[in-house]
Amino acid sequence: MIKRILQHFAARVLTAGLGFAVVWLTARYLGAAGRGQVSLFFTDMSGLVLLSGLVGGSSLIYLVPRRNVWHLLPPAYAWAALVSGLGAGAIALLRPVSLEYVLHLGAVALVQVLLSINLFLLLGRKRERDYNVLTTVQAALLALALGVAFAGVQWLDIRAYYYANYVAYGLPWLISTALLLRLPDARKLRLSGANRARRYAAARELARHSRGAHLSNLLTFANYRFGYYAVAYLADARALGILSVGVALAEAIWMIPRSTALIQYVALVNAADKREQTYAALRGSRLTLLATAGAVLALAAVPAAWLVAIFGPEFGAAHSVILALAPGIFINGVGMQASGYFSGTARYRVNNQAALLGLAVTAPVCLLLVPRLGMVGAALGMSASYAASVAYLGWHYCRATGATWADLLPGPADVRWAFGKLRIKN
Repeated sequence: MIKRILQHFAARVLTAGLGFAVVWLTARYLGAAGRGQVSLFFTDMSGLVLLSGLVGGSSLIYLVPRRNVWHLLPPAYAWAALVSGLGAGAIALLRPVSLEYVLHLGAVALVQVLLSINLFLLLGRKRERDYNVLTTVQAALLALALGVAFAGVQWLDIRAYYYANYVAYGLPWLISTALLLRLPDARKLRLSGANRARRYAAARELARHSRGAHLSNLLTFANYRFGYYAVAYLADARALGILSVGVALAEAIWMIPRSTALIQYVALVNAADKREQTYAALRGSRLTLLATAGAVLALAAVPAAWLVAIFGPEFGAAHSVILALAPGIFINGVGMQASGYFSGTARYRVNNQAALLGLAVTAPVCLLLVPRLGMVGAALGMSASYAASVAYLGWHYCRATGATWADLLPGPADVRWAFGKLRIKN
C-alpha cells in the first residue's frame, strides 16, 4: 500500500509541477485579466466534465472489476457527448459569450471527458502505472504546447489555450484507447457474444452508481468554484485572475491527500473485508495529514515579493488569498480521506449531504464578503465551506468506523513509525 501511494504521489508531484508551469505561463504572458479568462473557461469546462460524470466518472473504478469494459464505455461516451454539446449551449444562454467560445468549450470538454473515462477504466483494472503515465503526459503536453505558443511564436491570445488543450487531451486519449483494446475484455466480448440485455444492465448499473457517487462531486465543485463566479460577476477579470493563481498554488497541496485517498479508494472497492482495510488505512491518512500541514505552512511563508517575481507585478495580492485559504486547505485534507471511505463503500449520501452543507455556507459568505473584500472574501468563503463539510464528514466517519477524532489526527507515534520505516529501507 505505502509503495503504491508513493508511486502515485510521485506522479502527482510531477503533474502538479507541470500544472504550475501552465499557471505561470498563462499569468506571465496573458496578465491578470488574461489569466482570469483562462480561469473562467477552465471552470466552465470543469463543470461540464463533472456533469458528464453523472453516467461514468469515478464510479467506473467501482464497477469495472465486475463488468466488461466494453459494456461500460459506450453509455459513458454517449452521455459525455450529450452533456458537452448541450452544456456548452446552456452556458451561452446563462451569460453573454461568443459562438467561438461555446464551440471550443464543448469540444475541449468532450475530449477531456473521453480521456478521463478511459483512465478510470484503466485504474479500476489496477493499471496504475498507465494511469500515472498518461496523466503526466497530458499535463506535460499542455505545458509544452502553451510554451511553444507563448514563448515560441508569441501567440499571446486565449485561443492558444484552447488549441493547446486539444493536443494535451487528444493524444493521451488515443493512447489510452489503444491500451483498453489490449485488455482481455475485447476478446471475451467477441467469444461470448454478449447480448443486448447484458449491455443494458451494465448501463443501468453505471447510471445508478454514478448518480449517487457524482452528485457529491458536483456539489463539491460548486463549493470550490462558487467564489470564482462571485468574483467574475461582482468584481472583474483581473481580480479573478489573481484569485485563480492563489487558489492554484494552495490547491496544489491537495495532491498529497488526493494521492492517498485515491489509492485507498481503489484498495477499498477491491477488498473483501472493508473494515479491515479501513483500519489499515488510518495510519497512512494520519501521515498524509501531517505532510499536508507542513506543505500549508511552507506555502503560507512564501512572501508576496516572490509571487511578484514569479508571476508578475499584478500577482503580489495572491499572497492574501493564500493566507485566507490556508486553514481550509489543511482541514479539507481530513475530508478527502473520509469522503474516499464513503465512496468506496457506496455510501454516497453522506458525501452529498456534506457537500450540500458546504455549499449552503460558501454561497452566502461569498455574496456577503466579495463586495467588501473582493477575492479575499471569496477565499474566506471557500475555507468556511471546507470547515463545515469536513466537520460533518468526520462525525459520520467516526460513527461508521468506530474511530475517534484522535484516530484521525497525527501524533508522535506516527512520526516515530515513519522514521522507523525510513531507517529500515536505508
